Amino acid sequence: MPRVRLLEVAHARSGDKGDCTNIGLIALRPELYPLLVEQVTADRVKEHFRELCKGRVDRFELPKLHALNFLLHQSLDGGGTVSLRTDAQGKTYSAALLRMEIDVP
Repeated sequence: MPRVRLLEVAHARSGDKGDCTNIGLIALRPELYPLLVEQVTADRVKEHFRELCKGRVDRFELPKLHALNFLLHQSLDGGGTVSLRTDAQGKTYSAALLRMEIDVP
């Protein structure tokens, strides 16, 4: 079974609010959505961002949009206005998620 990066089967957008990152992951084609649901779990996303996300990861399924939405709590070191990180915004998290690999039949 080929293993591919998410960027080959989905696109993503992200943003932030306070210390929480919001990532939308959208299947490139409707038939790819079940693969995302099966393999891109909240636990996998939490592991993928283990160095950055100190809180829980919530996943919401949006089947009519063929999309998943993730909220990464405590992922911005307090948020853009209080963090000393070089980039304490959520805008780049979608690109980072698209580097995750999944199995595609």
